[in-house]
Amino acid sequence: MESQALPPGIRDPLPDPEASVRCRDVASGYFQRRVLDGISFEIREPAIYVVLGPNGSGKTTLFRTLAGILRPKAGSVEIGGIPVDRLEARRRLHYLTHIDGIPDGLRVEEALRFWGRVVGAGEPDLERVLDLLGLRELRGKYFSQLSQGQKKRVSVARIFLRERQIYLLDEPTANLDPKMATEIRNLVLGLSEDRIVLYSSHNLFEAREIGRYVLALKDGRLAYFGPLGELRPSRYVLGIRVEEPNPALSGLPKEGDYFLQELAGPEEVPKFVNELVAKGVRIREVKEMRNPLEDLFT
Repeated sequence: MESQALPPGIRDPLPDPEASVRCRDVASGYFQRRVLDGISFEIREPAIYVVLGPNGSGKTTLFRTLAGILRPKAGSVEIGGIPVDRLEARRRLHYLTHIDGIPDGLRVEEALRFWGRVVGAGEPDLERVLDLLGLRELRGKYFSQLSQGQKKRVSVARIFLRERQIYLLDEPTANLDPKMATEIRNLVLGLSEDRIVLYSSHNLFEAREIGRYVLALKDGRLAYFGPLGELRPSRYVLGIRVEEPNPALSGLPKEGDYFLQELAGPEEVPKFVNELVAKGVRIREVKEMRNPLEDLFT
């Protein structure tokens, strides 16, 4: 997927070369309950870091802790080498929560003007964002009058009012139609060219499409942190969609329109496809049927 070019003005200020996120043996949670425990990692490279985990694994708690909303029960969090409890550190990041957080009684333009004042954005920034997220026709509507997808677009618009070095995006494409979800992902990909983006999603295929690194949580602990490209599924299953039936495929199981064949790995795909073609199979599509991210939670 190609990232969408961002308009002039969104690259001000320039990225901080010292921008980083560092957790040292962090435990965090609510009241006496620990949701996260023993979380340690360091991020310095601009990229999208996909934060994955089943419900209750601690994704939102991690974001709130990194944003300085929750004070760690143990350990420490630093943003750009500065403790996150200092305002200077929190000014380096944007945090988009998984809930909209905008009062129903505000109009779209009023809400964005308010957030613009909070982050130091001006009138040109507001006008740019209205166009960037397709909100110009909605600017006069009350938030309560919007659909769930429109509310999400307004919520996402806040992070584009002013540039930051680090973005914490908690399910930014939830409740969006496929077209708008793709546009948001493209904008986020544009940010990640020289920014650090932590991006949570329940959609493993979306995660695999946009992420360069994976930060996986399971039962409140770090299950995996590293390059997505180094993950391999425990079973490599190839799906073959054909133009017409062929006896060479009669022994293979099917899933929807795809015949399935388990292989040792992707290196065996060319040989297998060539064997089918030699038997007269007219192949329309070949794709990997298992996502390696699924194995992190089984």
